[in-house]
Amino acid sequence: MLKVLRDLWPLLGGLMLLMLGNGMQGTLLGVRGALEGFGSLELSFIMSAYFLGYLFSARLTPRVIAKVGHVRVFAAYASLISACFVLYAAIPDPIAWFVMRVAVGFCYCGVYVVVESWLNDSTSNETRGQALSAYIFVQIIGIIAAQVIMNFADADGYVLFVIISVLVSVSFLPILLTVSPAPVFHTARPMTLMQLYKASPLGIVAAFLLGSFFSSIFGMGAVYGSAQGLSVQQITMFVSAIYAGSLVVQYPLGWLSDRMDRRQLIMYACAISAFGGLIGIWAGSSFMLILIAGAVMGGLGSPLWSLVVAHTNDYLDHQDMASASGGLLFVNGIGAVGGAPVLGWLMDTLGAWTYFAFNGLLMALIALYALYRMTQRAATPVEDTTPYAPVLPTASPVAHEVASEMGAELAQAAHEEESGQAA
Repeated sequence: MLKVLRDLWPLLGGLMLLMLGNGMQGTLLGVRGALEGFGSLELSFIMSAYFLGYLFSARLTPRVIAKVGHVRVFAAYASLISACFVLYAAIPDPIAWFVMRVAVGFCYCGVYVVVESWLNDSTSNETRGQALSAYIFVQIIGIIAAQVIMNFADADGYVLFVIISVLVSVSFLPILLTVSPAPVFHTARPMTLMQLYKASPLGIVAAFLLGSFFSSIFGMGAVYGSAQGLSVQQITMFVSAIYAGSLVVQYPLGWLSDRMDRRQLIMYACAISAFGGLIGIWAGSSFMLILIAGAVMGGLGSPLWSLVVAHTNDYLDHQDMASASGGLLFVNGIGAVGGAPVLGWLMDTLGAWTYFAFNGLLMALIALYALYRMTQRAATPVEDTTPYAPVLPTASPVAHEVASEMGAELAQAAHEEESGQAA
């Protein structure tokens, strides 16, 4: 691991700065939007705009990279992100923020494609798993650290917007000055959604509902905090708890994933997350219970995505796993675009408590569907399942394909080893 960190520090260092900026913008917009008088529904559309841009970028950025190359794409996209972060403060208008959030989401997806392509190209088969783990760790730590920086200045001024703009601008340096050559870019052609559904109905349904959950629990966390009357410090602690929970749960869930029926694990994890939603509803004004609810719900959200991808791969041929990841990511993006506005309407209509009720309901639906699927098809024997490979739902198609390819390679190696022992 130390060798991986030494070799990849320019990429991981630049990524950390990017995540500091991205982690701050979601929280800052939720807080500043409330100060500007934006309602929960208006803010929900602004938050979902990020995922809309992300969805388009996942399809279009590969074509742009093929024409102009990784370096130019990274420089152009990061420059636009930096400009938008400053313009948020200069133009506090819901429509302007929506447009800029679309642009930021589009550019962040493109930046992730570049970073993940470099990451994949800079590692060997032996170190790729460690690099992917380091990548996820840096992303989550960057977002958590961003919540600390949020307390350095008042949200009603320009300073915080300038800070996130500078962070993204400085992130250019370690990445663009690295001595590594630009990677050769390629992505697999996605499977059709019907092919994916036939292979794994639970994978498709869970991907869609998790998309709604991600955009609601993560994107609307600061909006909920403002609606609940929390202070900026409390809001940043709440958002940090959501991400910290996922950092703690990721690896224990992965360990269990390789040792039991994944549908059962999905059902249990979603049921626990839904229970976290009940804690949030009961919490009232108790900030400690709100923190616990956020940690429980968010802690199981991100790892569940990796679990759903692994479960889907269990029903695919090895050569189809990378292609399937693109379809799952697309379905997840569709769910993400629609989830936050529904929650925003509920919060405006019924109150802030629906933040936990809506997200708990989404998790309960996944748990119930997983239970239903267990009655429709026998479980894949544990020894025949694809190894769990951690990947965040916010990663680009490149990281998803790398994770799927890693799982396929590990499964193939295990199969060959068993065949050799049998012979």
